[in-house]
Amino acid sequence: MARRAEEIGASKAGMDAVTTFVLALLAGAFIALGAVFATTVMTGGAGVLPYGVVRLLGGLVFCLGLILVVVGGAELFTGNALIVMAWAGGRVTLARLLRNWGIVFAGNAARALGTAALVYVSNQHAFGGGAVGSTALGIAHAKVGLGFTQAVALGMLCNALVCLAVWLTFSARSTADRILAVIFPIAAFVAAGFEHSVANMYFVPIGLLIKDLAPPEFWTAIAQAREQYGALTWSAFLFRNLLPVTVGNMIGGGVMVGGVYWFVYLRTRAARS
Repeated sequence: MARRAEEIGASKAGMDAVTTFVLALLAGAFIALGAVFATTVMTGGAGVLPYGVVRLLGGLVFCLGLILVVVGGAELFTGNALIVMAWAGGRVTLARLLRNWGIVFAGNAARALGTAALVYVSNQHAFGGGAVGSTALGIAHAKVGLGFTQAVALGMLCNALVCLAVWLTFSARSTADRILAVIFPIAAFVAAGFEHSVANMYFVPIGLLIKDLAPPEFWTAIAQAREQYGALTWSAFLFRNLLPVTVGNMIGGGVMVGGVYWFVYLRTRAARS
C-alpha cells in the first residue's frame, strides 16, 4: 500500500497541467454533488431525529462525492496531500508537489463554486417550502462562525480521515472494495462535524448566494430575515473558514497520514537509495 501510494503520488505530480486541471474540475463537482445530497437529506431532521442520527445520515450520503472521485477518477486537493510520500522518498520535487496542489486546488474551487451557482439557479433551495435553503444557510453560517484555531484543528481531523479512506483504497481489488473503504472514514468526518476545504467551497458559497440573492418570498416562506446572516460574508468565508481549514487539511493529510506512513514503511528504503 505504501509503495502504491508513492507510485500514484509520483504519477499525479508528473501529469500535465491541462489534464490535472480538468480532473480537478471533476473532483470539485463530485464533492459538491455529495454536499448537495447531504444538505437535502439533513433537511427537516433537526427536532425529529437525534442530532447524531441526522449527522450520520448526512455523512453516509456525502460519501457519494469521494466514491465518484476514487472510482470515476478525479484529482482532489485533500486526497493529494498523500503526494508527500513520493516527495519524502525523493520521487517528486517540492516544486512539482506545490504545482500539483496549486492546480488541483484551483480546479476544485472553480467547479465547486460553479456547481453552487448552478444549484442556486435551479432554485433547489426553495424545495420543501424553503427548508432546503434554510438548512444550507444554517450550515454556511455555522462554518464562518468557527474560530481560526478551531477551524485548523477540525481541518486536520477531517483530512486525516479522508486520506485514511484514500489509503484504504490502495488495498482494494475491486470497485466494491473501493466503495466500502471510503464509506466509514468519510461518514465519520461529516458526522463528527470536521471541516473539508473542498466541500466548504460548495457549502459556504451556496449559503452566500441564497443570503445575497434570494427573493423576499423565500425569506417569508422560512420565517427568517436576511439580516440574521450578517456574519455570512465572502471575506469571512475566505479568511475565517477556507484559509484555516485548508492549512488544517494539509497538516492532517500530509503529516498525520502521509508523513507517518512514509516514516513507518518507506524511510529505510529511501535511506538505502
